[in-house]
Amino acid sequence: MRTGGRLQAAIEILDIMEQRRRPAADALKEWAASHRFAGSGDRAAIGNLVFDSLRRRRSLGWLAGDDTSRGIVLAAYAFGWGAGVAGLETALADDPHAPAALSEAERGHYAQASLEGAPAAVRADCPDWLWPSFERLFGDDAVAEVAALSQRAPVDLRANTLKSDREKVLKNLSHLKAEPIDLAPDGVRIPAGEGFARQPNIEAEAEWRKGWFEVQDAGSQLAALLSGVTPGMQVCDLCAGAGGKTLALAALMNNTGQIHAYDSDRHRLANIHDRLQRAGARNVQVRDPARQADLTDLNGRMDLVLVDAPCTGAGTWRRRPDAKWRLSPEALEKRREEQRTVLDAAAPLVAAGGRVVYITCSLLPEENDEQVEALLARAPGFRVADASANALAALGEEQAKALLARAILTRNGLSLTPARTGTDGFYIAVLVRDTA
Repeated sequence: MRTGGRLQAAIEILDIMEQRRRPAADALKEWAASHRFAGSGDRAAIGNLVFDSLRRRRSLGWLAGDDTSRGIVLAAYAFGWGAGVAGLETALADDPHAPAALSEAERGHYAQASLEGAPAAVRADCPDWLWPSFERLFGDDAVAEVAALSQRAPVDLRANTLKSDREKVLKNLSHLKAEPIDLAPDGVRIPAGEGFARQPNIEAEAEWRKGWFEVQDAGSQLAALLSGVTPGMQVCDLCAGAGGKTLALAALMNNTGQIHAYDSDRHRLANIHDRLQRAGARNVQVRDPARQADLTDLNGRMDLVLVDAPCTGAGTWRRRPDAKWRLSPEALEKRREEQRTVLDAAAPLVAAGGRVVYITCSLLPEENDEQVEALLARAPGFRVADASANALAALGEEQAKALLARAILTRNGLSLTPARTGTDGFYIAVLVRDTA
């Protein structure tokens, strides 16, 4: 397929999403199933166009003077990908399968395209109803911080120290332009491509099959480190899901102590067993909620309870841009209810002197500081650990100073952002139980 045909395909896929209320991944699969002539390279290129259009939907619609699927896709190619108006018109003229040529009105908008005068939420590519929450967190930096959530994300890996180390992973993935992540001591990054460039298929690499590394955002790696876990601990990963943080904890514990990996939805645990085996993690007991839903046998015994809480995912919009536009006030409140439930389940498990580590991949204060404060009101005996002191204890002086210079210290925890730390958006708070 030529560029014009790819542009038309992206427009059609966005229309499918709008008309049938389909997530982006499902709409891409649906389109591919009915257009089998499109090869893997075409599908990857079209996917890039779709996701880049969604990432900057509001600002692209403003630039084009048209917020339809056609408007944002053509603007993504002209402005987001740097083709310019001339490059766009060439792509439209050179392919019989391309969208219709620019009209005179469109040409006029493109010639004067500028975000000058656009509302802050438009420049940041943020839904209006969420803008006040981001302003509360970021203040004058809100536009730059939220706009960074609209960039492409790199592929981040964690070298699995149970089987390998970062230097070996870097050497063996040099053909993918792998580079070390400065803030994450075991982190390896494959930079995001541009334009039609395809992301590498990491799972095709022999080193992945050997368990040398796991795909894990640097922010998630830092969250595991900031938990303060040490070898020999008794740990409960209360929202283990597919096991990303469970595996990171197992490596940090050097396969000693015990991790109880639990999730209220057993379907989310489906992949954890294969991942544990590949990684060589042997100190993990997976608790199937259909058979072991009652965790009272752990009450008062856990040195650490990790709560990677269900959330809106408002820190992961680089990877899931369609979720930004599907999010609603009702969905936010549902996530908040789920967070309250899981925090209430975590508190009784903690031994005196132990800790709850509360993590979200969100930057919304409603899901972060406010939830910590609500738990403190409900659970006497807990206090918030100082985020700076906790980072120093968990990371060591040099690395802690580097992180704290770039992270945001909130009332009760620490936030990581794409603009500041080069990670997805994460929130980490540590609550210590002083009394049983």
